[in-house]
Amino acid sequence: MEELTEHVCIICNQTKTEGITIVSQFVCEECESEIVHTSAEDAKYHFFIRQLKQIAMPKNA
Repeated sequence: MEELTEHVCIICNQTKTEGITIVSQFVCEECESEIVHTSAEDAKYHFFIRQLKQIAMPKNA
């Protein structure tokens, strides 16, 4: 049986079990879906960009 691990989403700051990890940051399924379906003209697009800037590649990568 698979153990579910909870993570805090960098977009909505809620604790979730399902989502993706990009480098070392977690994005929940709901936010991932909303990001994918948001137009670049939408005001929320800039919010997503600001939140995703928290993802930093390790210096030795």
